[in-house]
Amino acid sequence: MTTNMIDMIAILFPVGILAGVVSTTAGMASLVSYPALLSVGIPPVFANVTNTAALVMTGFGSTVSSQKELGDHKKDLIKVLPLTILGSVIGSVLLLEQPSASFTKVVPFFILLAGILMLTSIKKTAAGHPAASLDSSVHSHRSLMITMIVVAAVLFVGAYCGYFGAAGGVMMLAILSATTSMPYSSYNALKNVSLGASNLVATLIFAFKSHIYWWLVIPLGLGLFVGGYIGPKIVRVIPEKVLKIVVSMLAFGLAIDLFVKAYF
Repeated sequence: MTTNMIDMIAILFPVGILAGVVSTTAGMASLVSYPALLSVGIPPVFANVTNTAALVMTGFGSTVSSQKELGDHKKDLIKVLPLTILGSVIGSVLLLEQPSASFTKVVPFFILLAGILMLTSIKKTAAGHPAASLDSSVHSHRSLMITMIVVAAVLFVGAYCGYFGAAGGVMMLAILSATTSMPYSSYNALKNVSLGASNLVATLIFAFKSHIYWWLVIPLGLGLFVGGYIGPKIVRVIPEKVLKIVVSMLAFGLAIDLFVKAYF
């Protein structure tokens, strides 16, 4: 193993820990891990698929750490998982067939909308959280049209994560926050596991259809597992209002950054 390879591994493991924590608390792992892969010389599309493969470990780490939250919402997880997995298949195929730069012109607006949705949900935080699931908060109190919109939104996030994924976790958090009365820690756990499954499906497709830098996935993935395990524990102790404000501000910052890169 060359010195350069050792240096890359030494960089990617701690980056993975940080990315895992950011992913499982704020849904923005790619803000950390994707640029790190670019910085060590991986071409953009291959960095994207390699990043997706490594992010699978975040899902594993957060699943182990979130048993308390998942135990209360297994039925909700079963509803979200198929949509994100199906979306991931669609997005992964699109990435391999049409890695179009035009998509980057739309992404900043999606992320901006997610940040706005998170901010508008802060009022619900102050009101408290009665026990709720996707059934009680969506199907009983919303029209069929709204339910269909929510289903389409979750499917879209799965596709987006399979295609590119930057701030895909924020989008999922925004959707679940706006449509349920669950506490942040609960729908954050649903987001972590469902997007972990989405990344796993995308990785299986990329393994046969693209090129994954597996020797970089290992150190980055190990770091992501550790960070993914730590993140849910942090979420349990930080006030929900603070988390939502932080996530919103990060989303706004990323939206501005991607807007500038896309249009200027």
